[in-house]
Amino acid sequence: MELDERKKKILQAVIKNYLETGEPVGSRTISKYTDLNLSSATIRNEMADLEELGYIFQPHTSAGRIPTDAGYRLYVDDMLSGKQEELSQKNRKLEEQEETLKNMQEIMDKRVDRIEEVLKDMAKMLANNTNYTSMVSMPQTNKNRLKFVQLTQLDEGKLLCTIVLEGNIVKNEMIKISQNLDQQVLLSLNLLFNNKLNGLTLQEINFDMAANMADQAGEYGALVTEIINAVVAAIGSADGIEIFTSGATNIFKYPELSDNGNASRLISTLEEKEKLTELLTDSLEEIGENTTGIQVYIGEETPVNSMKDCSVVTATYEFEKGVYGKIGIIGPKRMDYEKVLDALKNVTGNLDKTFKKEKDEG
Repeated sequence: MELDERKKKILQAVIKNYLETGEPVGSRTISKYTDLNLSSATIRNEMADLEELGYIFQPHTSAGRIPTDAGYRLYVDDMLSGKQEELSQKNRKLEEQEETLKNMQEIMDKRVDRIEEVLKDMAKMLANNTNYTSMVSMPQTNKNRLKFVQLTQLDEGKLLCTIVLEGNIVKNEMIKISQNLDQQVLLSLNLLFNNKLNGLTLQEINFDMAANMADQAGEYGALVTEIINAVVAAIGSADGIEIFTSGATNIFKYPELSDNGNASRLISTLEEKEKLTELLTDSLEEIGENTTGIQVYIGEETPVNSMKDCSVVTATYEFEKGVYGKIGIIGPKRMDYEKVLDALKNVTGNLDKTFKKEKDEG
């Protein structure tokens, strides 16, 4: 059932009041938050309908109502589709905005070759400015492709295999060899690998290809097979994702997250980080030029079990063509969605511009 405008405005008023106070909302309170000029009795009837529809519920018999996950979802979807007329900046202090922009510019002024430091600072800034928990992933490709392989003779019996993937992800593998290789052999092997494997993904490097390369290498066939195994392992390991988090202690500011062991489970998840991968890699392959990359998970929608009482908002930034990273904010379901969405849009927009500028200048 689609909500009429009156029910929708009452639902928005319930949600906005609950976001601000964290307390159940009654009909008398709502009568002050809407421009409908309705009596408390009429609002109670509308709230009863909203409860029956599953958008709000009454936690205790004598209490007011609070939003359900479905209520939050409708509220956020309206916001994302631009149906809400209020601008998120409306009731914010100008000084706060200026301070945020100043902090962001200081971070962006750092060179991209210190990308890890930039992203760590970005996570810290987001946590401080939103009072929630932030997470930022290092950029990664949709499917890691091999850029080139460089074989270098080191000390006796050691061959360094440098493997470079898209996004300038570099992996070094040390391979033991029984005899030293002269420069002509090294050149031939480098040409073989770069002619055959350049631009391929892990899925595209198959057994027949490896066998054919080993045959072409003649007496060095066994070595070629070992190098191929190292390349495959490097591409596979690059599928892992490095994640930086900040503001974990902000969880304790919200009673609904710090009670009943919720906080300890959330802290453990943030420390282990492996479970966050699902959040920060979801739909990465669907990202395109016409996609904002904004996703909002509310309550049970969140794929991480310890975050079922949370809302998580993620956004995508582009490091270079085909190489993406994600930024996320974790907070209570009554988080300030407008503020979070604005913060993520500003950050990803600035990251995109900064990385593009660095690439152009480089």
